[in-house]
Amino acid sequence: MNKPLLAALSAVATIGLGATPALAAPHSPAPHSVKSAKSAAVTVDFAGTVSLSNCSGSVIRFPGSADTDPALVLTNGHCLETGMPSAGQVITGQSSSRTFGLLNSAGSKIATLRANQVVYSTMTDTDVTIYRTTTTYAAIKSSYGISPLTVQDTHPVAGTAIKVVSGYWKRIYSCNVDGFVYRLKEGDWTFKDSVRYTSACNTIGGTSGSPVIDATTGKVVAVNNTGNEDGERCTVNNPCEVDASGNVTVRQGINYAQETYNIPACFTTGNKLNLSAAGCTLPKP
Repeated sequence: MNKPLLAALSAVATIGLGATPALAAPHSPAPHSVKSAKSAAVTVDFAGTVSLSNCSGSVIRFPGSADTDPALVLTNGHCLETGMPSAGQVITGQSSSRTFGLLNSAGSKIATLRANQVVYSTMTDTDVTIYRTTTTYAAIKSSYGISPLTVQDTHPVAGTAIKVVSGYWKRIYSCNVDGFVYRLKEGDWTFKDSVRYTSACNTIGGTSGSPVIDATTGKVVAVNNTGNEDGERCTVNNPCEVDASGNVTVRQGINYAQETYNIPACFTTGNKLNLSAAGCTLPKP
């Protein structure tokens, strides 16, 4: 997991933030068509991202969200303040008073947002936590001039230029979607259809929960969550790739994210979670 545990912070102090982990040998992207060239990219900065006590995150909205809806914050399941959900566990409607540092375009904290509920959290198939805050998108825009990031509701595409924006470190990583992983196994957890980055996104502890933003559209296509640090096979902090035939591949120094396109279908009017909604494929309790 890309979480800032003591070991991760120690490594940062020793080798510096700019250090690059060992790189895997070249490999071919997994299926899904390669994205064709588009017009000039949008400006991707820190506006709308947040810093957590131990992770990164972002204020998000869905294509159907209204300005008057309660604002939501997206981060990883393993960033949940009450501890990492166990394999198979799905948490909904849990009370929370967690705070988030809202950042402006330059990465400066301009406000503190507060949650009143963990709307959804799991590390089964994916690695997400979604918080409901005590304010609305309109109020955030009016008070601080910050708009939420929109979650794309279609599958990301291999070859897409992306930015991983860490509110914890105030750092932006730039790379491309290298491909997709049928199953990504890490310790007790298994993630489905994960995004694999090209090696330039050498994310570290503390980048967990960072939005992965399409550099052309500015929309969130995934949430950063892990990478293989030591070359171990399928252990915590050393996820392995498993294909549909059960073949295992280890790519030391390569990092991953979990897709978010399937989340909007699970939210209805008023940003309310409805896991029974048509098209919702998120794991259920």
